[in-house]
Amino acid sequence: MSAVAVSARAQPGFRLDGQAVVVAGASRGIGAAGALACARAGAASVALLGRSERDLERVAAQVAELGAVPLVQRCDASSTASIEAAFAPLERVDVLVNSAGANRPKAFVQVDERLFDDLFALNVRGAFFLAQAAVRAMRRAGHGGTIVTISSQMGHVGAANRTVYCAAKHAVEGMTKALAVELAPFGIRALSIAPTFVRTDMTATQLDDPEIGPALLAQIPLGRFGTVEEIASAVVYAASPAAGLMTGTSLVLDGGWTAR
Repeated sequence: MSAVAVSARAQPGFRLDGQAVVVAGASRGIGAAGALACARAGAASVALLGRSERDLERVAAQVAELGAVPLVQRCDASSTASIEAAFAPLERVDVLVNSAGANRPKAFVQVDERLFDDLFALNVRGAFFLAQAAVRAMRRAGHGGTIVTISSQMGHVGAANRTVYCAAKHAVEGMTKALAVELAPFGIRALSIAPTFVRTDMTATQLDDPEIGPALLAQIPLGRFGTVEEIASAVVYAASPAAGLMTGTSLVLDGGWTAR
């Protein structure tokens, strides 16, 4: 009986040693946790993009304590001019973590143009042009890279009062697939991470609501909401050499929500 040959090649690592990481939406929540996780995983530098300079400075201090060089850049992800200005001083980009996003649930018949445009401007337009700015930097350097976009389980299913958000996150999932195909020849990978409901300062009111919280929890087979640390761990994996063959797909961290 012949034995299956096992390669002696070193296993790809789950670290980001020496990488230059850019995190959009880094002032709090998943973005802040992702920035810290990348620093903890050995990133050489972490550029922090967001609207609140005060919050970004707080995250930057923690990034520095973990041994990475922080760079704070005020950025409105819904503005291409703001995105271009934020990327201008960056000498190198190896990884983009795009966690800028928002949702304002509302019944379909009550959605107005302002709500629709606001959610698409941040969740879709912002994600598109942030990725474009990062890819331009990666291609100039010729070293490849990774685009990790925080999507949602709502990019895979539908839900009442979330028509705009679902439409936006489905768009992000489609964009991720197209980016993966177009950018593969340049050694650039594109992935999305699709969490279920995650407890943050923004979601706490909804998740702690005596009616809404239990109703949402009942749809998660694992019986609990996600944590920002769990999502951040997936970010590190997606950006690391351990996921080097993974592109054009979504890491769904939903506790089983979409399996029903």
